[in-house]
Amino acid sequence: MRRKGVGTTAVKSWMVVSETGHSRLEDVGKHSIMRRTGLPARDPRVLDPVLSYPSSILGRERAIVVNFEHVKAIITASELLLINSSNPFFLSFLQDLQTRLSNLNPSHMSNDMDGGHEEKTLANDSRNGSPVRIPGDSDATFHVRADSLKSVQRLCLESETSTLEVEAYPALDELTSQLSTLNLERVRQIKSRLVELSGRVQKVADELEHLLDDDNDMAEMYLTKKLNARLCDQSSLKLEGYNSEFEDNDQSDESNSEKYDKFLCPKLDVEELEMLLEAYFAQTNGILQRLSSLSEYVDDTTTST
Repeated sequence: MRRKGVGTTAVKSWMVVSETGHSRLEDVGKHSIMRRTGLPARDPRVLDPVLSYPSSILGRERAIVVNFEHVKAIITASELLLINSSNPFFLSFLQDLQTRLSNLNPSHMSNDMDGGHEEKTLANDSRNGSPVRIPGDSDATFHVRADSLKSVQRLCLESETSTLEVEAYPALDELTSQLSTLNLERVRQIKSRLVELSGRVQKVADELEHLLDDDNDMAEMYLTKKLNARLCDQSSLKLEGYNSEFEDNDQSDESNSEKYDKFLCPKLDVEELEMLLEAYFAQTNGILQRLSSLSEYVDDTTTST
């Protein structure tokens, strides 16, 4: 949904899902999204349904931009913003995400879809992204969101691959038994769809492989831990001022060190995310293998006829 007015910025309809699974529709302009997520102006453009951008995952300081087939989303430490759609794959993803978040936070789930109930447990203020509350379970919510995003992507690609296989193999067999203009045209269309689908699946595989090859890129996706780390830095600065008051005391260096260690920020460990991405990389490669086998069958059939 897009509305334009004189001197105004384009407004889109977003489905906003909180960390507890509560969903609501919001009409938000591009500049509001930028303030809310800390994204530069070029990033929301990737999600524009009118523009044809390939599948991508962009890790930023306060948000992750995900452009996967029918799911175009911005993930923050406290919420997921999705460009609203009536596509069945989108609706399937939304339902799956809410179910997973409901299981993660059973006591906080709300099913209000019309935006009438205001979410009270967000970690960021919706107007300026300032921290209000830090979730207790680190990036568990992020992993639920990432898992759902990959699931709907795999569902979409597997569904299209299965449909193509069901149509292609009988058509190729028929071409072998009866050479005709009609059968040749059917196979030509199937080959065109095969090339297009293979390119999309390959792009997803390349994007996952790119992430897996760079620990820093994966670390960028731990939004809650990064938020905690920023707050930890602020606490550390305050602690330094507090410790300076006791510089002339007779306290031992070991005692001061123990006090400081309580405020040390945790290091980002990407092993859990790496395992998640590895699993989906393997599944995506499995789809590529099926498409490659179909491509070989197409080539063998057309060569022999």
